Amino acid sequence: MSKKEYKRVTTHSLLEMKTRKEKISMLTGYDYSMAKIIDKSGIDIILVGDSASNVMAGHETTLPITLDQMIYHASSVVRGVQRALVVVDLPFGSYQSDPNEALRSAIRIMKESGAHAVKMEGGSEIQESIVKILNAGIPVMGHLGLTPQSIYKFGTYSVRAKEESEAKRLLEDAILLDKLGCFGIVLEKIPAKVSKKVTNSVTAPIIGIGAGSEVDGQVLVTHDLVGLNSEFNPRFLRRYINLDEIMSNAIKAYIKDVKSLDFPNKDEQY
Repeated sequence: MSKKEYKRVTTHSLLEMKTRKEKISMLTGYDYSMAKIIDKSGIDIILVGDSASNVMAGHETTLPITLDQMIYHASSVVRGVQRALVVVDLPFGSYQSDPNEALRSAIRIMKESGAHAVKMEGGSEIQESIVKILNAGIPVMGHLGLTPQSIYKFGTYSVRAKEESEAKRLLEDAILLDKLGCFGIVLEKIPAKVSKKVTNSVTAPIIGIGAGSEVDGQVLVTHDLVGLNSEFNPRFLRRYINLDEIMSNAIKAYIKDVKSLDFPNKDEQY
């Protein structure tokens, strides 16, 4: 695997990476300060995920977040990013039933945030909306498998496409999204052998979350990766640092120093 240095990651760069078999790295970002750190660390894609609904706003699902709130998060991220491709989730209710509304939502995200692409959950049922957005020159990333905006329909966050019929439909949807012109597809919580088959059947890079290693790249929620969300422990998550503990210790030390008149000392005042 040869690695090529990109000054700026584009949808074209991702296709090149798949061709070269260089894995694509993707993380979520919701604010300027974190996005800046994630970007300068060398990430390929930053996803402004509707997971902001969970980790930033404290909702149980992704459904409550609005288009205006997504634009606010996306604008903040874009200001902190110099290299990564910034992809923004179209939130629940902003694209599902009406292709014209889908286009309006995507245009608002692109114009008002300065992001580079949008991501949409679903397959053949949202085909018209995808085509309309692509025809307007806006890159679209697909999302299949466990699609969190449909959580009330599924009734559970368990692994999808374990049954042969669902796996077959997933493959058909991935091939359709690829044919329509999606520049990438996220596969969430899918058996590794199904992901491998999908990855080998399409041109578009496949980014997995809980979809095994035989895909073109990986995505995680940054808050999970750095341990800011200690209640969430799925099998697919690798926690690289426990920021919850590190921050708690720092805050406790600050409180102790304030209470004991240790902070500020004479060097920390004017």
